[in-house]
This record gives sequence, structure tokens and C-alpha cells, in this order.
Amino acid sequence: MMDTKLVVFQSKEIRRTLHNNEWWFVVEDVVLALIDSKDPKQYIQRMKQRDPELGKGWVQIVHTLSIETAGGLQRMLCANTEGLFRIIQSIPSPKAEPFKRWLAKVGYERVQEIENPELATARTRELYRAKGYSEAWIEKRMRGIAVRAELTEEWKNRGVNGEPEYAILTAEISKAAFGMTPTEYKQHKGLQRENLRDHMTDLELIFSMLGEAATTEIARKQDVQGFPENRVAARKGGRIAGEAREKLEIETGDKVVTAENFLDEPESKKRLKNPHRPPFLKGGAKS
Repeated sequence: MMDTKLVVFQSKEIRRTLHNNEWWFVVEDVVLALIDSKDPKQYIQRMKQRDPELGKGWVQIVHTLSIETAGGLQRMLCANTEGLFRIIQSIPSPKAEPFKRWLAKVGYERVQEIENPELATARTRELYRAKGYSEAWIEKRMRGIAVRAELTEEWKNRGVNGEPEYAILTAEISKAAFGMTPTEYKQHKGLQRENLRDHMTDLELIFSMLGEAATTEIARKQDVQGFPENRVAARKGGRIAGEAREKLEIETGDKVVTAENFLDEPESKKRLKNPHRPPFLKGGAKS
């Protein structure tokens, strides 16, 4: 899975992805953050017509990159910090100047993170705290990020050729662990652009980690090579998590997979309603 993350400017979510070790931002998201329009594609076309020089240099400024969406990975127009500064020049908006300052800060933070990777982890924790997640949830989420990174590195070293193969293998793990692919899971939770794992409960995160950690261990122990063998290992790793999930559900009488998300109410507030038993497990959606 690609390193795709959301950042927020004045309550507007902007998707970004790492490309050549720098952040590239979805141009449509930036336009929506700066103007009042429901059709960013049409606005971008008019903008290029108003600014012929921008139109001429468009292919140098903008690249088409893979971005995670509700329907899976999609190719979307993206620009780096330098490119966005040029695009912003053609957008008459009172938000332009504060956005430039925000963008410069975000770009500089990436340089700092390259020099000191621990800063990236610290900033991620701060972001989750600001969104209203509890410390217990954050710990699991951060551990899950590390487990995921270890798995993708193992895939890379074993002949898996990036996207879309990573997405296919991830879907195999999820299907075996939870009975649905990530896309189906997001639909089950009523999510669109949001990151699925940011809306998982503690147990959902734990079983996600188990499936991916088991897949990594199987790949190493069996020395699997290439996409087909790694696909078999992904199914096995996911099934280990799936069997553990099913056993827990039998013992507790509750389903691990839930349709709830944290769109309307932060995770920490939901937790406080019942400190002894997570409320998202009570009466959770059946799967």
C-alpha cells in the first residue's frame, strides 16, 4: 500500500502521497480547499484557459499518481509544493496566502522528517490526539503502522512489484481475516475518502495487525518469492487472524467487525461512555 495520508487545512481534507521522497498533493483537493466550487475539474480547466502560461507548463507541474479512494487506488492529478505554489498564483482566493504558509510548513516538515524519522512518528501521534483518539487507541494504531511497513518491505524484497500488487495482497489478508476486502469494509462502515484503519476499533486494529504480522512471518519462514507465492502466504496469514477472530466471537457472543466509525464522534468519547467495555462491540454489526 502506498504511503498516502490526509492533511487538513482549515477543516478541508487534502490527500497526499510520497513520490520521489517528497509530498505530492491532490490538485482537486487543493482547489476545493481554496474556492467555493462543487466541480474542481471544471474550475481547473477554466483556470488553465485564463492563465496560458500555466496551461503550457501543466504537464511539467502536474503528475498522475496513485491515490487511495473509496473505490480503491485511483490515478489522480498531483503536484508537489513548488508546483502548487505556481497553481495557487492562478486562484484568486482570500485563502491563498494562509494556504501558502501552511504548504511551506508542511513541505519543511517533510525535510525534517527525512533528517529525523522520529519526528514523523511524533507528528502522527499529535495528529491523532488532535482528532480525539485515546492514548490506548493511538498505541495500537502506531504499532499497526510499523507492522504494515515491515510487511511491505518484506514484499518488496520478495519480488512483489509495488502497486497494484500490494493492494491485491492486502485484499487477500483482509478477506481472510474479516470476510471482506478493504473496499467492502469501508462501505460497511459508511466511509468514503477516509482511511479505513483510522475508523477501526481496538480489536479490529489488533486482528489487522495479526493478519499482516502472520503473513510476514510465513513469507520469511517459507522463503516465498514472487507475487503468486506471496498471494498464497497472504491468504494463510489472513486466515490465522480470521480463525482467531471467530474464536473470540464465539466466546464473547459479539462480532469484532462493526459498521461504526468515528466520523461523528471521536474514538475517545465513545470509549468514555463505557470504560469497562468498548461501546462499539455492544450490538456491533453482524458479519
